[in-house]
Amino acid sequence: MNIGNNWDILLKDEFEKDYFQSLKTFLKKEYSEQIVFPTAGNIFNALRYTDYQNIKAVVLGQDPYPNPNQAHGLCFSVKDGVSLPPSLRNIFKELNSDLGYQIPKNGNLTKWAKAGVLLLNAIMTVRAKNTGSHRGRGWEVFTNRIIELVNEKTTPVVFILWGNDAKKSKKIITNPIHLILEGTHPSPLSAWSGFFGKKYFSKCNDFLKSNEIKPIDWNLED
Repeated sequence: MNIGNNWDILLKDEFEKDYFQSLKTFLKKEYSEQIVFPTAGNIFNALRYTDYQNIKAVVLGQDPYPNPNQAHGLCFSVKDGVSLPPSLRNIFKELNSDLGYQIPKNGNLTKWAKAGVLLLNAIMTVRAKNTGSHRGRGWEVFTNRIIELVNEKTTPVVFILWGNDAKKSKKIITNPIHLILEGTHPSPLSAWSGFFGKKYFSKCNDFLKSNEIKPIDWNLED
């Protein structure tokens, strides 16, 4: 395993645990026999783009998009030139309502990741066209450990939890210096019943500024 930053040190023991070795064995078989997203080289992009000491906010997703040419290792994000999935379109609608930024035509969220937003899926891989197919294989243990490590940070972080799966992480976000913002999942099935209107982006930046931390530039169009 080689992420290329401080996560390699922080997760060194995790990579050697039995559950993670079993996960690796499972993934090798899946990638050799099935179509799996994201590509193997993109699995850890959330960690690669957002080093531990740079984290200002965490957005938790469920598992990657299961359709071709979408997932690239950042939750809710899609590759350049790919049509916006409905959940991401709703995230952009909320961004527009909250901060007035133009709704982006491009759904690649790498800029957010590089600005300090850890875009983490609880399950980091998925079999093509089979949502949830890699549940219960060890990813949840691994990503919970990541959340625990972020919880241990001595600088304040904003945790943005959308949907019931993400809200389960509240029990391990125990450090009182952090802020939790939550809403329903931005999918069309639930966005109108508790996602829209919560002003996640401005509240996140207000909290960061109140702690003398540079706010996040959420504008993807500049």
